[in-house]
Amino acid sequence: MLFKFKSKVTSDLIMLEADGRRLLKIMLGDDPIKGIVLSQDMPAVLAKLESAVAQDEALRAQRSVDAQNGKYDAVADANQPGFEPDVVRLAQRASPMVKLLKQCVANPTDLVWGV
Repeated sequence: MLFKFKSKVTSDLIMLEADGRRLLKIMLGDDPIKGIVLSQDMPAVLAKLESAVAQDEALRAQRSVDAQNGKYDAVADANQPGFEPDVVRLAQRASPMVKLLKQCVANPTDLVWGV
């Protein structure tokens, strides 16, 4: 399944289901199949997504430093419940959505999506 995000000021953004759901969960706290973000809510939604990206980057940087100092145990981390190795950074996955949201903030418009 694909998610298709639309606004009047940008081209459509199409994402795979897993990526779309992950970003919706970050931005809204849930992942409805269809929905809308109103223009007045757009700055808060953008801030949540940018904050999550910053936290992910900080965690990756800390793991890198710990690994260089011999303090990071990748095997123990992989054995944590719910651990999923993510080769592609959240910043990479979220970049198109961040650009779309910034355009929606600059030119106040709603964001809608469906499948």
